[in-house]
Amino acid sequence: MTASHPQQLRSDFLVSSLTGSIQNRVAELAASGISPRLAVVVASDDPAVTSYADSKRRKAKQLGVEVTLVTLHDTSSQAAFERAIIDLAKDPATHGIMIELPVAKGLDASKALELIPANKDVDGLTAANLGLLAQGHEDQAICPATPRSCILLAEQMAEVVGATVAVVGRGATVGKPLSTMLLNRHATVTVCHSKTPDVGAAIAASDFVFTAVGKPHFLNQAMLQPHHRVIDAGISYIDGKLAGDFDPAAANFVRAYTPVPGGVGPLTSILIFDNLLRCIAIQGHA
Repeated sequence: MTASHPQQLRSDFLVSSLTGSIQNRVAELAASGISPRLAVVVASDDPAVTSYADSKRRKAKQLGVEVTLVTLHDTSSQAAFERAIIDLAKDPATHGIMIELPVAKGLDASKALELIPANKDVDGLTAANLGLLAQGHEDQAICPATPRSCILLAEQMAEVVGATVAVVGRGATVGKPLSTMLLNRHATVTVCHSKTPDVGAAIAASDFVFTAVGKPHFLNQAMLQPHHRVIDAGISYIDGKLAGDFDPAAANFVRAYTPVPGGVGPLTSILIFDNLLRCIAIQGHA
């Protein structure tokens, strides 16, 4: 069955609105003598990881935010990795810290992550911030940017509060915190993962399908229903080109969807800096 007039929802308008808002808030902070600074720790020689960090530096320049790149290498020790985080945590001029993933083999990103103070955790992935989410205290937490992006885009499609939703993927950076944030909005949440025997059957009744498994075009027409609204947070590559979990060939078989690229990703990038400003506010500087 084909959905009538499927809606492709890009994030351009949200990105533009947030960019203007952040620029204004950064200017206000600058006028009060505060220069927002984000530290990005790159603990890998992988060119893709360096590219991600460089893109944040370019975005920061547009926003008037300072970015410090702390570059370690594949030969760096866990001790050096953790020392870099500890030094940034102690630096009063550094308002936010994030670790660019993935890190080099042999390094434990989770141990280093927990050395980031909760009020400098722009990724919202420390146990303290995730714990606040689990307790239903999002207003006190710094929320992970990708789940925030997913929910903001879903809210442009239809009401999320009280909806029936499915999350495909249970990863620590997207699937798990997203599921919690949806529960906080009183959604009825089904979580699918690698051990789910029939994903299509599991998600069939859902109004929204959020996907973050990182397998190109995993979510295909056979799994989907005409009433589905798909929010695609998957990132992978096909022949060097960025691809999402949602198969574009299924676009005419769903009610609405976010494209890759042009959907969750660009909004996530700007929300990192929105989180930075929240860090500054929590630290008592604004």
